[in-house]
Amino acid sequence: MKEKLSIVKIGGNVIEDQEALNAFLKHFSKLEGHKVLVHGGGKRATHIASRLGVESKMIDGRRITDADTLEVITMVYGGLVNKNIVAKLQALHVDAIGLTGADINSILSVKRPVKAIDYGFVGDVKKVNYKSINKLIKANFTPVFCAITHDKNGQLFNTNADTIASELAIGLSKLYTVELYYCFEKNGVLMSVDDDNSVIDYMDSGTYQVLKHDGVFHDGMLPKLENCYHAIEQGVSRVFIGNPTVISNKEQKFTTLFL
Repeated sequence: MKEKLSIVKIGGNVIEDQEALNAFLKHFSKLEGHKVLVHGGGKRATHIASRLGVESKMIDGRRITDADTLEVITMVYGGLVNKNIVAKLQALHVDAIGLTGADINSILSVKRPVKAIDYGFVGDVKKVNYKSINKLIKANFTPVFCAITHDKNGQLFNTNADTIASELAIGLSKLYTVELYYCFEKNGVLMSVDDDNSVIDYMDSGTYQVLKHDGVFHDGMLPKLENCYHAIEQGVSRVFIGNPTVISNKEQKFTTLFL
C-alpha cells in the first residue's frame, strides 16, 4: 500500500496577508505525513516591479513575462516569498527546503508557443522528475516550490503555480497516494461568486462540465478546475479546494472533486 502524500498550493491573496499566511502555515505544519507546498507571488511581484520601475503587462489576467519581469519574478518568487515561507516553516519545526523547478532538475518546461499572444518567458510543464523530488521527501524534507521552472538549457520560466501543483501531484502519484489541496481566500468552489456560503460540496466531472457550460465559474476558477480534473484523470487520489483550514479541519466548508 502506498504512503500518503499531501500537495498543497497556497493562493496569492493568502500570501499577501501576513496574518492569513501565518495561520495557514500553522495548519500546514500540523498536516500529518509527507507533504509538499507550492506557491506563487504575483501580487508581490507586481508591487516590487513597480518600485523598481518595471512595468507589469497583463492580458486577460495573465502576465506577460519579458526579460525584466523575469528578473523580478526570480527575485520575488524564488527569493523573497520562498525564503520567508521556508523560514516561517522552520520556526514551526517543519524542515522545509525552498526550490525552483531548476533545483535538482525537478520540473522541466518548454517555452509557451507564440499564437495570438506572446507571453514571453512563460513555461508549460513538460516533465516532473518525481524520483529526484522523492529523495528529498524520503529524507524527511518538505519541498517548498515557487512558480519557476527551467528548460535545462539555462533558461528560467515563469510558470503557473496551479499547474505546477497539479503536475507534481501527477508525477508523485506514481509513488504515493496523493491528495491535492488548492487553498485560497474562499471557502471552496462557489455557485455564486458573490455568495461565500454558496459552496459546492462535491463535484464530479459531469457536474463540472454542466456548470462550466452554464457559465457558473468565473475566469480565475476555470483554469484551476481544469488543473484539478487533469490531476484526477492522471491518478491523483482526491482534490480539495477551500480556505486554508481545509488541510486540517474537515468540518469546515470546502469542495471535494472526483471523477
